[in-house]
Amino acid sequence: MGLVAAVRKSRALLAGVLGAGLLAAGTAGAAPISILFVGNSYTFGRVDPVMSYNAANVRDLTAPSQGGNFTNPSGSNPYEPHPWGGVAGIFKQFTVEAGLDYDVAISARNAASLRGQYLNSNGASWDLLGNLASQRWDKVVLQDLSDGPLPYGKTSNAVPAYFTAYATKLAEYVRTQTAGYSFRERDLFGGTNAACATMTGATQASCGTLRTITGNPNANSATQVYLYETWARPNLVNGGFVTNTDATTGAVTRTTTPITGPYASLEEMTADLRAAYNGLATNNPLFAGVAPAGDAFLLAVQNGIATRNMFASDALTDGKIDLWFDDGTHASKYGSYLAALTLFGRITGRNPLSLGVSEQAAMDLGISQTDALALQTIAATTLIPEPASLGLLLPALLGLRRRRASRPTA
Repeated sequence: MGLVAAVRKSRALLAGVLGAGLLAAGTAGAAPISILFVGNSYTFGRVDPVMSYNAANVRDLTAPSQGGNFTNPSGSNPYEPHPWGGVAGIFKQFTVEAGLDYDVAISARNAASLRGQYLNSNGASWDLLGNLASQRWDKVVLQDLSDGPLPYGKTSNAVPAYFTAYATKLAEYVRTQTAGYSFRERDLFGGTNAACATMTGATQASCGTLRTITGNPNANSATQVYLYETWARPNLVNGGFVTNTDATTGAVTRTTTPITGPYASLEEMTADLRAAYNGLATNNPLFAGVAPAGDAFLLAVQNGIATRNMFASDALTDGKIDLWFDDGTHASKYGSYLAALTLFGRITGRNPLSLGVSEQAAMDLGISQTDALALQTIAATTLIPEPASLGLLLPALLGLRRRRASRPTA
């Protein structure tokens, strides 16, 4: 079977499966479907062309031009100028092409955690919680620190108790928490300051601090909350090299110091992320589902579509897609495109392959038709594992080798 025939067969098969299982949100109504993306640089894209992509059609709620809902606009990296479009901007373009009417907004800050989003403790007095309360939302996407949900102690940020508790708190906030209240974190973690400190690594004083949360006048019990599962990080996997990021320009330089990471493979880290996200969302009425971007990254690597080791000597010449940016943690433009495809498929129920090889966001970002089709196929396969015809399509895509002069910069 040829490539075109395989694509057509795959689209038809996936359309039927998606239609039966995922098409809960596809028909545009009289009013746009409002969606808020809550996260950090994995959501706003880190660098161009993704960071500012489609920003004119995304409401960046922390941008001064949007009347940013914070008292001090400092605190963001100088190489991350607003307004942001990011993964949310790519998602918005997909909805336009699919004939869906979505009002897309983003509330993000570099290095923001879900705990920080809820407690408004992400720095510089950014009222990120106020963004969630600013209107009624039909859908909300939550993205935590890239290593936050990992088993406790894997990294300095790995505190799965925080991930579980504050993803839950944020889901409750946008859905039902109309009244303000006060609490101490020890109430969430073990009941005593000492138990809380053991579970989270925080000080006992922090565990005992009284925290006050304002109510949400726009809470909507019908809001669908999705978890955005992020990807394994090459800079936490043995086999690479430590990188440094310039604090002013954002430029990344690679050192000769080998990475001594907590993981031996991308598979191991992806498995931990998958367990955390699925473990929280499965059979949990607060969550509408998980957008498995991390699983999509790994599938692209395992199927030979994407480069496994970005630090390898042939990484720039192996003819494969580079999903990661130079720092080994953020996504390249290809990785952000794949993440947005996975979010699009999960949230709208539409088959990512339905966007087609001439998809506009890919063209805007400088992604070839061959690569766009490959990434759409990976996203579709991740959402609906192993349809028979995709077994024919992936080898066909592998036969179309890509050539790049240099690693992508976004």
